[in-house]
Amino acid sequence: MDMKTVTIVADDKVGLLADVSYVLGKAKVNIESIGVEVIADKALISLALSDSMRGGEVLESAGYKVAEANSVVVKLKDEPGELSRLTGMLSADGINIGNVHMLSKAGDTTVLSVGVDKPKRASTLLKNYLVAQETGY
Repeated sequence: MDMKTVTIVADDKVGLLADVSYVLGKAKVNIESIGVEVIADKALISLALSDSMRGGEVLESAGYKVAEANSVVVKLKDEPGELSRLTGMLSADGINIGNVHMLSKAGDTTVLSVGVDKPKRASTLLKNYLVAQETGY
């Protein structure tokens, strides 16, 4: 079985994982592994699912923000030059950026979803910044 990872970003609240797991269970999508990181008031939930396409669709239908496929989710210091440093590393390694979305910003931390053409290479290169890798749906 080829499992892919889906990452959602949501406001951190009591019952969040109960709701996410309910939505997936109701759709008959099994959670094979899970990782959660809370940054300020946002929860980043990385899920390896038995059916990432269906899982991503039902989570979006339930109102969750799902990071795009072929993305890496990275955590940066919110200071001048950090984005330049990260994008420069990708460029120097021949990795093309297709899109960038800010998922969360709190205090001195910014979390971005960076759509790339070589997500496995990007995740290896950016291991010190990495929160999650999206190769899924």
